[in-house]
Amino acid sequence: MSARPKKSFGQHFLHDTRYIDDIVRAIAPKADDTLVEIGPGEGALTLPLLAAAGTLTAIELDTDLIPALMARAAPVGLLTLLQADVLKVDFGALARERGGAPLRIAGNLPYYISSPILFHCIAHATAIRDMHFMLQKEVVDRMAAAPGSKVYGRLSVMLQLACHVVPLFEVPPAAFRPPPKVDSAVVRLVPRAAHELPAVDAEMLQQLVKAAFGQRRKTLGNALRGVLDATAIRTVGIDPQARAEALAPADFVRLAQQYAALRTA
Repeated sequence: MSARPKKSFGQHFLHDTRYIDDIVRAIAPKADDTLVEIGPGEGALTLPLLAAAGTLTAIELDTDLIPALMARAAPVGLLTLLQADVLKVDFGALARERGGAPLRIAGNLPYYISSPILFHCIAHATAIRDMHFMLQKEVVDRMAAAPGSKVYGRLSVMLQLACHVVPLFEVPPAAFRPPPKVDSAVVRLVPRAAHELPAVDAEMLQQLVKAAFGQRRKTLGNALRGVLDATAIRTVGIDPQARAEALAPADFVRLAQQYAALRTA
């Protein structure tokens, strides 16, 4: 018997086998992978991933779903199920508990909390090999947006500085039960190698990017008032009359480096 999706958890269970197969092919799980699934629901992705890898750790908040999922998984492979809020899971500690190999994370993320989960994952990116997520298409568009786009913003900058962002394919509402009112899309995130990461304090970078996009219509000189003045912005070759949406991710790194230098001067 199928579970009744809960609105409070933003549950939309994927059931169309065509898209399930597409996602599993995109992940291409292997027997020695350390797989972690966020929000397994009824196990539509869990079971084929488990069959390919032999072992899998799933993080599920809804206690009502756990007994049936464990029963379905028992003949397929070794499923470890953590009943937890994913935002409180330390992926670094989880990787160490699973033998130290970087995690391969997958999940159909609840739309209402997708951005916090993404930021939580990139905060633990050193413990992650790759991520495959199904999200609202609008969110995937924002994640991959280029400077100048209307949907380019804080999420675009922070994710692109931490990861290679690769949109894969779209998934229609009819593939879910119940159908959501929006289109979905699958995206691959591959954390950048250490030498590719910004040479700046992560907290300072986040503060600066958040301030820059806080009021999109303002120029950088106005949006960053109290953080960097016009002279400091010009020093790194950026026009203080420009708006945040015109800057490439690397430009925000230069601004954050200037912010850090002035704070320690």
